Formats: sequence, structure tokens, C-alpha cells
Amino acid sequence: MTDFELHTFDFTSIEEMDPSIADGYRVIYDREVPFELRMDVQNGPQQVGTLEAIKAKVLVLGDEHCLQSIRIELSSEADLFYHYIHVIDESGFQGVQEQQKLMVEFADYPNVLIRMLNNCIKEPHSHLAVFVMKHDVDARLDFIQNMEYKFVELMSCHFIRSPEEIVQHQITYRYNAMKSRLALMQSRLQDVNNLVKLKNPSLLLQLQTTKSQFR
Repeated sequence: MTDFELHTFDFTSIEEMDPSIADGYRVIYDREVPFELRMDVQNGPQQVGTLEAIKAKVLVLGDEHCLQSIRIELSSEADLFYHYIHVIDESGFQGVQEQQKLMVEFADYPNVLIRMLNNCIKEPHSHLAVFVMKHDVDARLDFIQNMEYKFVELMSCHFIRSPEEIVQHQITYRYNAMKSRLALMQSRLQDVNNLVKLKNPSLLLQLQTTKSQFR
């Protein structure tokens, strides 16, 4: 067994259990992005939002030559029941394109979304992702750029809160995925222990002694 084999984890079988791809979609982006979360207050002053790390997952149905639909899923490690989705096809995108005067075609929409999300990660002071939640199921994600002298809204995406059934499926998957990853890493740790015990028993004893001191 090589050192590379000991340190390589294949999570493919775990990722294939993801309910997000059960209906034919495929994941093209999956990262935590700093979001400013706000509540939409009717007839009241705009409240200051809270900054949280939100997991943004971008999925597409079809390929680059025949893109059928795009979906964004938002979730949070801090709140297992936080789950919002944005789904749009080409006909729906045309309405958004006209309303927001977007100079981008539907086929390029996923790349534009990914670029904006990455900008919020790399340049959080100048590129903002503001997620405005209403008390019902609706929400809105605004991509805003700080131009020093003013804030410019680049694009907005309409979201809805995921139905309870989808939320439950997502929580179940995340629990099982975490459990499977833990079991896999524990198995690899045992492999390392066995290898060290075979090659250098005194080193293993030293490692075990150090571990007990930190308990």
C-alpha cells in the first residue's frame, strides 16, 4: 500500500446518493459563499442582515449544446432546515432577461452565476450576495457590486423555500454522507496504524502516548 493510497478518499459512491442529482441534473458548482441574510420587512426600515456561510450548489440539466434547465440550491451547515431553490429554463430566463436587461444568453447563465459567486468569495468587500427572505416561501438573491461611490445591482434570482419533503431528503442524505465519510476515514486511519505498527512499532507507541496526553 502506498502513501498516496492511504491519503486518497473516493467519495464517488457517497455523492451518487445525493437527491439533488436523482432527476438527471448534474452538479457544476458546489462551494460555501458568504451571504448577507435579511428579512423583508414590509412598511418598515431596512434591517441590517447577518453574514453567514451558505452552501451554493449550481446544477444543470442537459449539456452545453442543449441546456434545458438550471437549478441553484442553497443550504446551511448552521441550520439543517435552511434550503432554498431557484429553477429556470430558457423560456423563463427570457422574461428575467427582459426585466433585468441582462446582456447574457441562457447558455451562458450558469457561467455568469459561478463567476458572481466566486467574486463574492474572492472579493467580499466589493461583491455582495444579499439574500432577502420573506415570511412566506419566497426569497430573492441580489448580486451587488460596491463601486465605492454607489452600490450597483448586477442581477437578481428568485428563490422559493424547498418543500418539507425535499428538506427531509436533503437532511437524510447529509447525515448518511457524513456517517459514510467518517467510517471511510476511520478505516483509513486503521490502515495507517497497521502500516506504522509493521514498519515502526516504536513510532506508533509514541503517537498513541501523544494522543492520550491530549485527552
